[in-house]
Amino acid sequence: MRQSALVLAIAVGAGSGGAIQQAEAQTHTRVLVRVTANDAKILGSGVGGARITVRDARTGKVLAEGVQEGSTGNTGLIMGTRERGATVYETEGAAGFLAELALSQPTQILITGEGPLDTPHAMQVASRTLLAIPGEDVLGEGVILELLGFTVDPVSPADGTEVPAGEPVEVRAKVTMLCGCPTEPGGLWDADDYELLVQAVRGGEVVGSWPMEFAGETSHYVGTVMLDRPGEVVLRMLAMDRKKGNFGMATAKVWVN
Repeated sequence: MRQSALVLAIAVGAGSGGAIQQAEAQTHTRVLVRVTANDAKILGSGVGGARITVRDARTGKVLAEGVQEGSTGNTGLIMGTRERGATVYETEGAAGFLAELALSQPTQILITGEGPLDTPHAMQVASRTLLAIPGEDVLGEGVILELLGFTVDPVSPADGTEVPAGEPVEVRAKVTMLCGCPTEPGGLWDADDYELLVQAVRGGEVVGSWPMEFAGETSHYVGTVMLDRPGEVVLRMLAMDRKKGNFGMATAKVWVN
């Protein structure tokens, strides 16, 4: 009797150990991610797209990474009046990144998007967490990450230009949404809502500030500065939409003679 009981105990112990050591099978799980510009459209290939990284939120392990590519989406759907549950981003060719995850159990993931990749000085980052369930795909509109800001590209003067002291210097910049969408007074992305200016910075101190006005060409703005003392000056071009939280900046160093 004692021998039978011992054999039974060993058998149960071996069975339990096998169950503990057996890993849960991994399941293929897809999560579609789209990075968009605040008050604008999707960051598409035209601006270099956006870099997407998906990590295990607990361990930090990278589960998937890649670059969002495609078009900026349908302007009418994205910028029009939206009904609850309406399709906005899921249109043919619209940019996105399909993360393919191998999950063995429900996993809290951290999704990060950064872009636009073609203009590093204007890049912004957004992230959010999601409980991913093995085999439960997240497709359709996808997980939306929204980036705040403008892309400001300096046009003139070029970095390192010598300019005369005490004479007017024209400063020109191109200002778009992060998705590359155009800005202009009265346009869909209305520059009348923005403040655009150029500051002169010397030794880390702002020594002058001048408004920038629409230059007559879509997304282009111009201002005139007067620099009266010789030396290096940083021209700081700013675009600001305080109501929507969009801000952008570009700089150019000039030497005043």
